Amino acid sequence: MRKLTPLRGRIEQRALESDASLQYVVYVPSRGGADAPILVTVHGISRNAWEQVSMFAPYAERAGVVLVAPLYEYKRFPRYQRLTANERGESPVEVMEAIVAEVARTTGASGDRLHLFGFSGGGQFVHRYAMAYPDRVAGYVVGSAGWYTFPDAQRRYPYGARYSRRLQMGGFELDRFLGVPGWVLVGERDVYEGTAMRKTDRVMTEQGLSRVERGIRWVDAVNARAVELGLAAPVRFELLPRSPHSFRRSMRRGELGQRVFGHLFGLVESAARTAELRGKPSSGPDGRGAG
Repeated sequence: MRKLTPLRGRIEQRALESDASLQYVVYVPSRGGADAPILVTVHGISRNAWEQVSMFAPYAERAGVVLVAPLYEYKRFPRYQRLTANERGESPVEVMEAIVAEVARTTGASGDRLHLFGFSGGGQFVHRYAMAYPDRVAGYVVGSAGWYTFPDAQRRYPYGARYSRRLQMGGFELDRFLGVPGWVLVGERDVYEGTAMRKTDRVMTEQGLSRVERGIRWVDAVNARAVELGLAAPVRFELLPRSPHSFRRSMRRGELGQRVFGHLFGLVESAARTAELRGKPSSGPDGRGAG
C-alpha cells in the first residue's frame, strides 16, 4: 500500500497510516483535490468498496469530487451498518472519520461537511450516520437499504431514535437531522426478500416486505416528522428503472451514478455522456473485475 499522497486520476486501495490493518479505496480527480468536496461511499455486505469507487470515478472526475470508500472487514466489523462498536471496542464511525481526516490532509480536500452514499448495508450506515451526526453531513443518498431507523423518539435504537444503553447509540437531535437533504433510491425490481434483508416479524410488520416498501415508509415518516416540526420535507424517494438489488446493475440500468452526483453536486450529464459513463468498472487491486 502506498503511504504518500494519493495519485491523481487513479483508483488506489490504501492502508490507514495510523493503523495499517484498516484499509480504504480512494480516487482523486486529475485536477487534484484542493478544496474539493468529499463523497464517502459505503459498501454493503459484499464489501465491494473497489467496485463502488471504480464505477463512480468517471462522475467524480467530471464533478471534481474526491471519492473515499472505507473497507469494513467482515470478521472485524460484522455489524458496521448500525454504527456500533465491535467486540474490541472499535467504532466504524471513528474508522471512517480517521480515513476522511487522512484523505483531507493528504489531498487538501474539504472534510468539514461530507457527502454520503451507501448501498444496501451501506445505506443503513449512511442514514444512521446522518441522524447521529447531522452537522457533519451536507447531503446523503441511501441506495436500497434493507431496513431503517425511524425518526420516532419513543422507540429505542436501532428501530427508533431513543437512546439505547446497550448499544450506546441513539438520542438523536431530530430537528437537526431533518434539516439535511436526503434521497432514497431503490430499484423498481428490488421487491424480493432475498437472503440479506432483515426479516424479523417486527421489521416485516412495521417497515414492509420489500426494500421498495420500506424505503417509501421511511421517507414518508421522515417527511411527516419534519412537517410536524414546521420544517420542509427533507427527503425524496425515487425508483431506479429496470434495477434489481445490485449496485452494478443499478449503475448500468438505473442511472444510479447520474442521480447520485446530480442530487449531491448538481452534475448534469447528456444522454450520450451518461451511456459512456456506464461502462465496465476498473479491475480490482488484484487485477480482477470487482464484483
